[in-house]
Amino acid sequence: MLDRPDDFDALVIGGGPAGATTALLLARAGWSVAVIESKPFPRRKVCGEYLSATNWPLFEKLGLAAAFDHQAGPEVRRVGLLAGRAFVSAELPLPKPGPAGRWGRALSREKLDTLLLEHASARGAEVLQPWRAVELRDDGAGFACLAECQTSGEVRRLRSSIVVAAHGSWTSGPLPTQNFRPSKRADDLFGFKASFLDAALPGDLMPLVSFAGGYGGLVRCDDGQTSLSCCIRRDRLAPLDRSSGETAGEAVLAYLLAECPALRAVLGQAVCDLPWLSAGPIRPGIRAGYRRGVFQAGNAAGEAHPVVAEGITMAMQSAWLLAERLIAAKDAIDSHGARDRVGRDYALAWRRAFAPRIRAAASIAHWAMRPAAVQASLPVIRRCPRVLTWGARCSGKISSPMR
Repeated sequence: MLDRPDDFDALVIGGGPAGATTALLLARAGWSVAVIESKPFPRRKVCGEYLSATNWPLFEKLGLAAAFDHQAGPEVRRVGLLAGRAFVSAELPLPKPGPAGRWGRALSREKLDTLLLEHASARGAEVLQPWRAVELRDDGAGFACLAECQTSGEVRRLRSSIVVAAHGSWTSGPLPTQNFRPSKRADDLFGFKASFLDAALPGDLMPLVSFAGGYGGLVRCDDGQTSLSCCIRRDRLAPLDRSSGETAGEAVLAYLLAECPALRAVLGQAVCDLPWLSAGPIRPGIRAGYRRGVFQAGNAAGEAHPVVAEGITMAMQSAWLLAERLIAAKDAIDSHGARDRVGRDYALAWRRAFAPRIRAAASIAHWAMRPAAVQASLPVIRRCPRVLTWGARCSGKISSPMR
């Protein structure tokens, strides 16, 4: 027989950037918070690693600006395009008004996620890791959650009137905020990521890689590593040659180098120092900020095509949007009606902040996956590289919901 449930002000399911940021902000405000994270940290993740300059005010608010500044890679001041044999670059815009002299930078997920979750724990959040939520139900007075340790099998019962789903969007599961795995589609996107040493990528440059049926990006990360992440359609991935025993990631890299010879100049002498990662299918789009009484943050609420490298920034900023509303309504949020009002307000604020980025990212992604369209655009981009700067503006590089 299980013990009586442990009561918390808020239960956060998922300890990635959205979940850890939510937990940290709530714990700093005096809330009792439990975080359930299924994976042990540090752990690698399919991700572009980049955080835009718009996130500096949030790092300051979290008390993590100095730690991020110490660990992250070089300042990214230019955006670029690698398409076929062509290479074009342009300046990235800074937020206005923005933190003087502070640009976007990249930090590996194994370091960033650990940093955020450790600070949430230091502020008083109870972190259950590696645990998973196996059941979540609304019992009328709040939510009852059954959690299980991934290593020992220990089981705990938790109760909270506030539940934040920050478990991402790629994994199906039994929770009411998780989706069933959708049927396969030819245009499903799968994400791949690898890390390279000795790549010939300037530290201040983050180029988009265009190729048929997909897109990718490069950025200099911490410890001198260059992160290559990409998305490729299922119908392009399936026929790739792996007759010599290559992994799927190695086959994808060979395809990228054949499709985009300009990439060879960057990776020609580079050494892949860690195994390839893959994930998917990725389904960009807007989901729900509030559903069935549960608040959703990060990719659980919606995600942009990774082509614009805004995923981590959006996840953390969505956590801020949610946390400020929960904190303001703490004394009256125990009722269903109050929770629903906060949920509607948060969902509307989320759409105002991020729907434009998601729409812009979709347009850029569909253009980047079509070499004929990119080649037709190249004369204009070469004559006016600031077209790339404009694209960065549209994708959210100067926009922040933080006031």
